[in-house]
Amino acid sequence: MATNGVTAKSLEKKLRVLLGMVIAAFTVLVIRLAYLQLVEADKYQMMAQQNHLRLIPIMAPRGEILDRNGVRIVGNQPVYTISFAYLGIEDTDRVIARLARILVGEKTFQGMSVAEIEQEIHKKLNEQKLRLYEPVPIADKVSSETVSRIEEQRLELPGVLIDVRPVRHYPYGDLLVPTLGYVGIMDQKELEENKDKGYRLGDSWGKDGLEKSFESYLRGQRGARQVEVDAQGRPVRDLGIKEPVPGNNLVLTIDARLQRAVQDALARGIARVQKEGYSQARAGAAVVLDVRTGEILALASHPTYDPTIFTRDLSRQEWNAAWAKIARDQSLLNRAIALYPPASTFKMVVAAAALELGKITPQFAINDTGRYKYKVDWKPGGHGRVDVVRALKVSCDTFFWTVGAMLGPEPIARYAREFGLGQKTGLELPGEHAGRIPGPEQKYNLWKPLLDSVQKQMDDIRKEYEKRLASAGEGEKATLEREMNRRLAPLQDRYNKIEWELKWREYDTLDMAIGQGNNYYTPLQLANYVAAIANGGVLYKPYLVKKVVAPDGQTVAQFSPQEIRRVNVSGRTLEILRRGMHEVTLPPDGTAAGVLAGTGYSSAAKTGTAEVHGHDNHALFVAFAPYEKPEVALAVVVEYGGHGSSAAGSVAREILDAYFNLKNAPPTAGLSVERATGALRAAPVPSRRPAGGSGSGNVQPRRTTTPPDASPGEQRQGVSPGRPAGEFPPGAGNEQSTPPDVLPPAGGGGAVPPSNTGNQPPNNGSPPPSQDVPGIPGHESNE
Repeated sequence: MATNGVTAKSLEKKLRVLLGMVIAAFTVLVIRLAYLQLVEADKYQMMAQQNHLRLIPIMAPRGEILDRNGVRIVGNQPVYTISFAYLGIEDTDRVIARLARILVGEKTFQGMSVAEIEQEIHKKLNEQKLRLYEPVPIADKVSSETVSRIEEQRLELPGVLIDVRPVRHYPYGDLLVPTLGYVGIMDQKELEENKDKGYRLGDSWGKDGLEKSFESYLRGQRGARQVEVDAQGRPVRDLGIKEPVPGNNLVLTIDARLQRAVQDALARGIARVQKEGYSQARAGAAVVLDVRTGEILALASHPTYDPTIFTRDLSRQEWNAAWAKIARDQSLLNRAIALYPPASTFKMVVAAAALELGKITPQFAINDTGRYKYKVDWKPGGHGRVDVVRALKVSCDTFFWTVGAMLGPEPIARYAREFGLGQKTGLELPGEHAGRIPGPEQKYNLWKPLLDSVQKQMDDIRKEYEKRLASAGEGEKATLEREMNRRLAPLQDRYNKIEWELKWREYDTLDMAIGQGNNYYTPLQLANYVAAIANGGVLYKPYLVKKVVAPDGQTVAQFSPQEIRRVNVSGRTLEILRRGMHEVTLPPDGTAAGVLAGTGYSSAAKTGTAEVHGHDNHALFVAFAPYEKPEVALAVVVEYGGHGSSAAGSVAREILDAYFNLKNAPPTAGLSVERATGALRAAPVPSRRPAGGSGSGNVQPRRTTTPPDASPGEQRQGVSPGRPAGEFPPGAGNEQSTPPDVLPPAGGGGAVPPSNTGNQPPNNGSPPPSQDVPGIPGHESNE
């Protein structure tokens, strides 16, 4: 009995404990439920709502790019894009498989099987695995037929979104290419580097040119559309929209009509000299500046490319072919800001230095017999009595060799810098080159790394044979030493030649005085330096953008003429330079007399013909007009085009004709695209230059024999006019100034590309190859 009582009490106690635990657990549950219901109700209600909401981004149109008269050079046009919203989709593999079958044949996936398209879609989704809350772009620029098929299967494609995205539109094709640059989809690296700026996967941005430099202005503000979706992620109701804000518009200093005339003139000029036998002449550049403001009226680089390759829906094969052509032509390279030797267009710098430093007077003259020491002028027999004005007129090398020897390299370099050469202009484009002014230090720095490299090779060989000789028998040592000396001999020869080149020598100064040697400047710098001569000594900062305008018409930023400095050159000297350049255009023997004959305007000019190691000569031409009251300055370069007066001069003539013809043409502001296009095409055809006459500027047939600069003795001996016969490294013989086997970092002698990294393809392909500056001294040949 007692035992039963104890058992009952023990059971009752256990039941009480269990009941207490149940009550405690229930109490905790009630408190938790009360907390969730009363305290965090709003939070969980919002989470529930958000599970059924999607925020679909709406891309903002980029700002347009307009010319100075309001002509739209770059606009926008809509294209369809397909995206995939990941969240809320239970069977993504099934949806992706169905979508892949629809996308077969789209150029984005052309040539790919359904399985390969599925893999590509999965790859795109995986690239954004950390940002699954955003729709993932799958296909861009899809056809309207594909859009219709997706709409028809909407219920079977939950999470698949169709959107409209603006892409760049070019009403005038290649006008102002490559200065405009291009827009491309951001890659993963670019996205990571700019994630704090609000960019998202699939966003486009400027990759080069003005599109890159003014990205912050051109980029708009993204909008969004909020939709309610069902359990399968399918949109069922629009809940509201935040409209995107378009980017700001750029208004350029460029006149689209003149730009078209300049590009066409450059293309015609290059085609013309090709027919005359200069087969290497395939590229060039031209710049037109307002000398009163620094505004760039035209900036041309040839060849161009079709900018729509970055906006059209191309197959992989089409894209690869298009990119291969761009790489072959190097058409992403803006040659207007690439480097070229200036040749005789540099002679005004030397004249200014000599006049300002009192080395010569305006009356100083020489009797030119066609030779200066070991140098031979381009004109056999020389030019007779020559003062500074006539030296510019006939491009007398002998005069400038004489004056250059009086000056030395440092004063010439100082006045080159005074005119803005060898330094960036500050243009609003990525990768502008500073240029290269030669001098003793520059020459030493160019050659010293090569000398060190050869020295290291020789040291390595000696160390190798020291070890072998240490373990060799007496009979082997003589053989090893002969073997070592055989390997060292050619290296020692190279070492001697390079060591010779380390020092600045007289022929370097003489080459520098006629714009050869290691003088390298951009066509833009040459045009700006001539503008400073024309306008009385004001060096302006060249610029391309007049203002930035918001979509509502309000001015966001205004850019005005900006003086870099007033050059430290007297008005008297500048007047002498202007007079000499004007004489260049006058008969009977001005080097540009023929090419600028018969115009209705006066002008001033300077021709230049730059020797390029192993290639035809570059042709250069600089000018300003009118002579009495200058308005515009220009620079033209035709790569491997032969002679400056003919190849580049004929282009310059067409450009000046077009400028003055267009001055009185009606503006194109406010015209529709169609009418504005017609106005551009109706731009006056430049008048042709007359043929014949002294210095007529006719295109000369390609030179296939030794240039007239070399005397018969030099032809026989193979002496480079760039150096005297006696000035060679010991045992070197009469090699060229820069032996072919010891060239400093060099390429084919074409334009040196700007130092930007923006010229990369947006997807397939490889960037165009660059070319380095050849360090080849030379001389001026027939202008």
